[in-house]
Amino acid sequence: MAQGFRGDVADFYHRYRRGYPPAAFDALVDVFGLTPDDVAVDLGCGTGQVTVPLAARVRAVIGVDPEPDMLAHARRAAEGAANLAWVVGTDADVPALRAVLGDGSVGVVTIGQALHWMRHDELFRTVFPLVRPGGGVAVLTNGTPLWLQDSDWSRALRGSLEQWLGTPAGNACGTDEQSQARYRESLAAAGFRVETRGVDYTDTLDLESIVGGVLSALPVDRLPADRQAFTERLRDALEPHGPFTEHVHVTVLTGRR
Repeated sequence: MAQGFRGDVADFYHRYRRGYPPAAFDALVDVFGLTPDDVAVDLGCGTGQVTVPLAARVRAVIGVDPEPDMLAHARRAAEGAANLAWVVGTDADVPALRAVLGDGSVGVVTIGQALHWMRHDELFRTVFPLVRPGGGVAVLTNGTPLWLQDSDWSRALRGSLEQWLGTPAGNACGTDEQSQARYRESLAAAGFRVETRGVDYTDTLDLESIVGGVLSALPVDRLPADRQAFTERLRDALEPHGPFTEHVHVTVLTGRR
């Protein structure tokens, strides 16, 4: 089901959501033995942060997302690539993919920071017959949300957002250990062999990137009407706490058949 990530939100997502480091894709190739003969499916693909670079490692990738605006950005980002297909759909459409592609036909099904929108127990069970022996599922997270990090600037951001939203800003988007533990248990219950790998790097953000990252995480009906005032609010909260250094831990949770 679409979650309201269309229009301006899709634009912010495309501009400000960072991609994944090459080491994360190296891990996928290593775990699943991916080759140029493999087909991959990227569920909840958004604007293609996983889909596009993964296409360089396999024969073809199908990117699936419920929002046409997200897919429009992904298609433009992949211009010139002949081995990508884009489908409007959700995790509930995996049975249809099985009917089209055939069981045992897919090397990997990737889900990049979108699993918290999906029914993961049912999804993993449905995906199991779709993937070939040695293939499987990979759940990727690209660091803790900006407003939940262990730094003074992140705490200032969280406080400012909570004042503006009028609600706690505590959604970890599936990056927290409790969610990761549920995903591991669910993968194992579906019959997959579970492994977790990590990639760490450090980044320094500017105010524009932080504001854009926040706006990319909001449904379109929650976007501030006065973007300038919103930006100034965050600037006032954050400026005393710069530089805005972020220590990013990328998690690659895999279930191999």
